[in-house]
Amino acid sequence: MIALAKEAALAAGELLHDPPRLDVRHKGAVDLVTQIDLACEDAIRAVLSRSGIDILGEEGGGSRGLTRWIVDPLDGTTNFVHGFPSYCVSIALLVDGVLEVGVIYDPVHRRLFEATKGGGARCNGDAIRVSERDQLSQSLVASGFAYDRRERADDYLRFVKVFLERAQGFRRAGAAAMDLAMVATGQLDGFWEFGLNAWDVAAGALLVQEAGGSVTDMEGGALDLDRPRLLATNGRIHGEMTQAIGPLLPL
Repeated sequence: MIALAKEAALAAGELLHDPPRLDVRHKGAVDLVTQIDLACEDAIRAVLSRSGIDILGEEGGGSRGLTRWIVDPLDGTTNFVHGFPSYCVSIALLVDGVLEVGVIYDPVHRRLFEATKGGGARCNGDAIRVSERDQLSQSLVASGFAYDRRERADDYLRFVKVFLERAQGFRRAGAAAMDLAMVATGQLDGFWEFGLNAWDVAAGALLVQEAGGSVTDMEGGALDLDRPRLLATNGRIHGEMTQAIGPLLPL
């Protein structure tokens, strides 16, 4: 299954390396979709369908069962449209409610991230690990903003303010799956975000866990893939980030 997921991710990645002129449409006020999103998902489905397992994709919908592929054919579409180099393909396999396989392909840097439950995490074949920073004050953290950010800007900025005051640095790149991959490689020490979907986080969550990090909901409990309010860290600063977020909840 990991081989199938990698084949599917690379098939979509080929479409992202040299895209045609884009036909951009709005799914919402700030939510874009292009013909490349759709073509990437078609390419992924063509490969994954050989497994006989149901598929949930961002563009085509599908199964919400306990066993399914979870696919984001292009996470970071707005970045892709603007030429901002942070976007990726994300594919995960859920089996009986447990994440078993996760693959993220970064076409900008041609990095293929992969993880299997209990099997560790790799990037282009090399093992990866989360960072060892153990203080929030020395950590680089990131977040993203949900599609209702124009209506709820003050709500989300309360969280940003806390980490501007407590962390060494804050970033917002705009592709949750790539942010999770960077937590897994130690380029980021922590990441939180509201308003995500299963396809945004499934592969990245397994990647972080298999790289030695922690992934929970914002209260520190189990992550609900279908309604993720996600907190992912290197594990060492997880408690500090939970404590910082806690007084601001519920959103």
